[in-house]
Amino acid sequence: VRLVESGGGLVQPGGSLRLSCVASGFTFSRHIMSWHRQAPGKERELVANIWSDDSIIDYTDSVKGRFTISRDNAKKTVYLQMNNLKPEDTAVYYCKVPTLGLWGQGTQVTVSS
Repeated sequence: VRLVESGGGLVQPGGSLRLSCVASGFTFSRHIMSWHRQAPGKERELVANIWSDDSIIDYTDSVKGRFTISRDNAKKTVYLQMNNLKPEDTAVYYCKVPTLGLWGQGTQVTVSS
């Protein structure tokens, strides 16, 4: 049972990144998936989540209109498209299966000029 994130990196303000989280060891299509982030010195926060059938998608207010969560159940992958990135988006980003309490290892996103 595992989640593996990728796609993080260093980007300038206004830039874009696409994070991926590949799942294995459980029935991905049956579970809600979420993205969280933790900035230095701050608590981990929920960024977005998506229901198993895409019927419900929601975002924290600070990323609405800039980030898009999506999933491909055939590929057992959840994505986070991040556009118009800001320095305050700098954090380690984690994917999670809330119903299993399963976390990935995280991927660093740094927004800086």
